[in-house]
Amino acid sequence: MQITEEGFWNDPKQAAQISKELETLKSEVGDFEKLEKKVADLIELVELFETPKNQERGDVEGQLLEIKKEFEALEFKTLLSGQYDRNDVILAIRSGAGGVDAQDWAEMLMRMYLRWAEKSGFKAVVVEETCGTEAGIKSATLEIDGLWAYGYLQSEAGVHRLVRLSPFNSDNLRQTSFAIVEVLPIIEEMAEVIINSQDLLVDTYRASGAGGQHVNTTDSAVRITHLPTGIVVTCQSERSQLQNRQQAMKVLKARIHKNFLEQQEIEKQKLRGEYKSAEWGSQIRSYVVHPYKLVKDHRTKFETSDAEKVLDGDLEEFMQAYLHFRANSK
Repeated sequence: MQITEEGFWNDPKQAAQISKELETLKSEVGDFEKLEKKVADLIELVELFETPKNQERGDVEGQLLEIKKEFEALEFKTLLSGQYDRNDVILAIRSGAGGVDAQDWAEMLMRMYLRWAEKSGFKAVVVEETCGTEAGIKSATLEIDGLWAYGYLQSEAGVHRLVRLSPFNSDNLRQTSFAIVEVLPIIEEMAEVIINSQDLLVDTYRASGAGGQHVNTTDSAVRITHLPTGIVVTCQSERSQLQNRQQAMKVLKARIHKNFLEQQEIEKQKLRGEYKSAEWGSQIRSYVVHPYKLVKDHRTKFETSDAEKVLDGDLEEFMQAYLHFRANSK
């Protein structure tokens, strides 16, 4: 096995990647072994269920329902078959139309995804955050690490719409706000795109906002501009300039790769005569908290009236509905 070979940890970056892949494979093998055992248990329970003398029918029915849920969970994983579904994620949020309400909405979305990551056992780090003028945030970038992170979170990419009574309006009027969420798989190596150092403009500046001792004392924050595409990324979450630069490069790679894939798709659509420019108003999901409560995904048509639960990070049903929708659309 490669991991047991002498000198395996001489290249820490490659070793960490291989170790992560090994853990993923172990997890998948474990799931299949559990599935095999559940099949045997299910057969035994069905035989017990069909026995006329069985006096504990209710208990058997409960166990059958429990096993059915576990089968559905394993079946759901078969939907995670995309090229980057295993990858970690860069998730960016930008406030849109709606002024201070939109900035507050963007911060609500950031909290929602941080809560989802916490509940899912994923590691989430705020890479960049730009505060709003009065409240909320203008933008934020998160890195979310965990098995199948991109597979789950790809359902969140697009425009999110909030309808509520504005807490920032003296007349307490109904307000509609928008924010856009960008979801990018983290890619260590890109065969399709080569980033040349001469194409990068790197600026350093003092970090701002609440936080550690490095804030406003050293030029630790980093801004990198990729000149050929005009893509700009910033990072000020780490204590050192070197760490911020490494983090910013990770985000930059993800955005350049996305730009490459988008340009490829645009060219294909133009050749087929199908190309239409993306419009801001085409929201993927609406969150209504007044005059009634409803969260509805406009692609899958899945909806729930428990808006508070969704905004607290309970997104699994929306993610599952999207993956089924994606599989059926192929």
